Amino acid sequence: VQLVESGGGLVQPGGSLRLSCVASGFVFSSYLMSWYRQAPGKERELVAGISSGGGVINYAGSVKGRFTISRDNAKNMMYLQMNYLKPEDTAVYYCTRGRGAAADAWGQGTLVTVSS
Repeated sequence: VQLVESGGGLVQPGGSLRLSCVASGFVFSSYLMSWYRQAPGKERELVAGISSGGGVINYAGSVKGRFTISRDNAKNMMYLQMNYLKPEDTAVYYCTRGRGAAADAWGQGTLVTVSS
C-alpha cells in the first residue's frame, strides 16, 4: 500500500491550493479515503472524508464551505481543493486510507503554509 501526496506549498491568506494523492497497491475504489492534517504543536485532525464511490462526503466544521474533497477511481487519485485559505490552515496534510480507528495507511504528508 502506498499513498503519495503532492501540491502543498506557501500561499497567502485568501489563496487556493489543490492537494493530490495517488494511491497504489490496493483496490482504491473499494475504500473510504480521508484527508487529515496536523498543525505544529497540535493533534492530528480529520479534514474531510469521502466514501468509496464518492457519494458520501463529510467535512470538519472549520473547513466546510472552503474545502472540497473529490476522487477519481479510474486514476486512483484523491484531491482536496482548498479555497479561502487562512493562517490556521497551516499544517502537514495527510492522505489516509480509511478514517479514525479504521485508518490503516498514511502518506508521508505535504506541508501547507498560509502566510503573508
